[in-house]
Amino acid sequence: MKANSDILFALDEIPTVKQSITAAMQHILACFVGIITPTLIIGAALGLQSEVPYLISMALFVSGVSTFIQAKTFGPLGCGLIAVQGTSFAFVSALLVAGFAVKAKGGSKEEILATICGICFVGAFIEIIVSQFIDKVKRIITPLTTGIVITTIGISLIKVGITDLAGGFGSEDFGDMPNLMLGLFVLVLIIAMNVSANPWVRLSAIMIGMVAGSILAYALGVLSFTNVLSQPLFSLPLPFKYGFNFDIDIFLPVALIYFLTALETSGDITANCLFCRLPIKGDSYFKRIKGGILADGFNSAMAAVFNTFPNTTFGQNNAVIQMTGVASRHVGYYIAGILVILGLFPIVGGVLQAIPKPVLGGATLVMFATIAVAGIKILASEPIDRRKSLIIATSLGAGLGILMVPEAVQSLPNLLKNILSSAVTTAGFTAIVMSLLIPDKAKED
Repeated sequence: MKANSDILFALDEIPTVKQSITAAMQHILACFVGIITPTLIIGAALGLQSEVPYLISMALFVSGVSTFIQAKTFGPLGCGLIAVQGTSFAFVSALLVAGFAVKAKGGSKEEILATICGICFVGAFIEIIVSQFIDKVKRIITPLTTGIVITTIGISLIKVGITDLAGGFGSEDFGDMPNLMLGLFVLVLIIAMNVSANPWVRLSAIMIGMVAGSILAYALGVLSFTNVLSQPLFSLPLPFKYGFNFDIDIFLPVALIYFLTALETSGDITANCLFCRLPIKGDSYFKRIKGGILADGFNSAMAAVFNTFPNTTFGQNNAVIQMTGVASRHVGYYIAGILVILGLFPIVGGVLQAIPKPVLGGATLVMFATIAVAGIKILASEPIDRRKSLIIATSLGAGLGILMVPEAVQSLPNLLKNILSSAVTTAGFTAIVMSLLIPDKAKED
């Protein structure tokens, strides 16, 4: 390994098995909660508690298979990067609306899940189609729009990180001193290890920080493995276990989010390229973007087949690449294998679910902020004139405004509310529209 270098393993370099597993586990720890949380939210809101353990297992299983497709690539399918796939938060509000609509008609749990999986399966083909034209819309996929999207993704995730550090959303002890001290302990330990000149220490920083934090949490009596033993031993993936229904009335909001999530995926892949020291312009870059979005759509269709919710390329693991210096896509194979095992054997995943939220928050807070820094770097890669300043200010103002005051759009029609309730889609959509409507005089001249 190359000491004192930002990149310890480049894209096509092959780390040892031990090094690969160490790096892979840190990606898993950074992404695990993000993969299962949308399922927990949807399951609780729609009264699907009895089905949640199976839905979580399938979310992890599909995430593993999807991550392998992105890293390995199959013809035009995949971006060839460590692009961890997981359940998308962007669809949560739209899927809740769809679920409540079915429930209002007297639909059973099976009918709710059959309808959600049906509209998600059909909607995935929208993103597949969009991927085939993504290289034709270079006025949209620019450093300006992707920089805005990546910055918004990072800032949005910071909210998740600090919420976990304080105890987790809805916890009775939210913001209590023990939570803050536990999260701060993990945060400081990871930072201290990450600035080390020893590449092995840096490679293991996140995992060691979380293990040390979990040990401390256990000593303090806030970590328990009681619920782990209640998990089923094995979950069998069954295509369309709950059936297949389709409702055009509740399909349109989901369809539009599939269109907008393509922009979010392009932003995540751009950040990935940036951390891997790959070009973010030119034919090779657009080939990765096109393959990544195509795989995003394909994987979301596969997710619907195996009874879970739409997938997207995660931004969390980009920060792990930055902090560990491991950009080798071969690590993606190990990530995929571990996720599949977690999905097929829920009792293993239950151990990770038991990690206290302050430990997770302490580990992810700086990582998520690093994504925002990557977005700022992309925005600063070109001169920022008056036009770009206006687009950046308006887009970030709209997106982060929604993030801070989500109630601002609650009175809008459901279609608009579902679109604008996501800070990322709001900022991205605003950036696209303004980029198209406000002429770039520098290029015209």
